Amino acid sequence: MSLRSAISIARRIQDPLAELVKIDPKAIGVGQYQHDMQAKELNQSLDGVVENCVSSVGADLNTASAALLSHIAGINTKAAGNIVAYRTKKAFKNRQDLLQVAGIKEKTFVQCAGFLRVFNSDEILDNTAVHPESYAAAKALLSLLDYPISAVKDRQLADFDQRIAAFGLEKLADQLKIGLPTLNGIITELKKPGRDSRDELPQPILRSDILDISYLKPGMELIGTVRNVADFGAFVDVGVHQDGLVHISKLSKNFVKRALDVVSIGDIIKVRVIEIDVAKKRISLERVFE
Repeated sequence: MSLRSAISIARRIQDPLAELVKIDPKAIGVGQYQHDMQAKELNQSLDGVVENCVSSVGADLNTASAALLSHIAGINTKAAGNIVAYRTKKAFKNRQDLLQVAGIKEKTFVQCAGFLRVFNSDEILDNTAVHPESYAAAKALLSLLDYPISAVKDRQLADFDQRIAAFGLEKLADQLKIGLPTLNGIITELKKPGRDSRDELPQPILRSDILDISYLKPGMELIGTVRNVADFGAFVDVGVHQDGLVHISKLSKNFVKRALDVVSIGDIIKVRVIEIDVAKKRISLERVFE
């Protein structure tokens, strides 16, 4: 393995999105039939998924790469480069500094600001997914519930949910003149400023005891990640470079017509080794139910 590859793998562990976004999505295999699709539609779909992922997680204005920034809504490759060039001379102190970047006008700012974070900003809401257009509503909400804005930064929102429940969501939305979806989004962000939505996902599985198919034995129970789903079952990565197959008959306690009815790509499931064929590199698994 080259040094460059090793560094890339290490960075994928630190921040998978920031590293994987540098790779053309077409180069990441998602099934043997992906290139049977029309190239234009495939590219649009793949780029859309990447943009949704980046926008969902957000990006740090002072550290995000140009590759990552270019997938934020409203920011093209040129604008991303301008952002990086700006911060090499002067760090972003708040979201409003974006308007000083060449090519970032008010319309672009409105599109992208909610997806960009400035973690050391004096404005605590710059470290959340709350859009600048909703700052007034967020601060008015805190005032209605009798909290100072500093309570967000200091994480001193004691009884926050109880006060919201006592006031009533619909009443709050009416007084703030915003919709319920916007209000719920503001509440979520105020409770956890600087949160990373990925923290709520299952943690990656890192093993040091089972590295090769020869390590596997019948009856061994493992935690694996579903990598592909076919009509006849699911292929599960158990960390040995060769995915194992859980036949559809072994995926559920009950009869199912389609494997996709009970598992999806990315699911983390517990499996038991049934049989191993080292020569043919085949691993037969069954799902374990608690």
